Amino acid sequence: MDTRPHPAGTSACQRLSVPARRLWFGLATAAAAWIALGCLDIVIAWRACTHQYDYGIPDPHPTARVALTVLACALLIVGIAAGIASYRNWQSLATAPGLLDTLAVDRREFMAVMGIIVSVTLGMGMFWLALPPFFLDLCWRAR
Repeated sequence: MDTRPHPAGTSACQRLSVPARRLWFGLATAAAAWIALGCLDIVIAWRACTHQYDYGIPDPHPTARVALTVLACALLIVGIAAGIASYRNWQSLATAPGLLDTLAVDRREFMAVMGIIVSVTLGMGMFWLALPPFFLDLCWRAR
């Protein structure tokens, strides 16, 4: 077992105390939120545009845009929470003083670093997916 001191002063035994549930939460939750936002975006746009084409209404009901905005904000907050959890996990498991210096050789540390990367990447994807309803009609975007 590694007995080198941690940069924050904790021992190796304390570093390995991060439960697997917290590691998986940080790694998988942002991905699940991104998938859910994509699926909900498709369903809401499909329902709004079907209603528009069936009844000849010029624009979809504004609740579709509001629903997309609320869901996107909620799921983005979930993705940010997953990123924060991953960062805290990495801080607990880190063997390097900085995130850019980490090698993440240990499986748990690797999962924490991957959770950070996945959360940042998919968080930006959720942000960019949520922007078009502010500028474009839902049905134009769905075409």
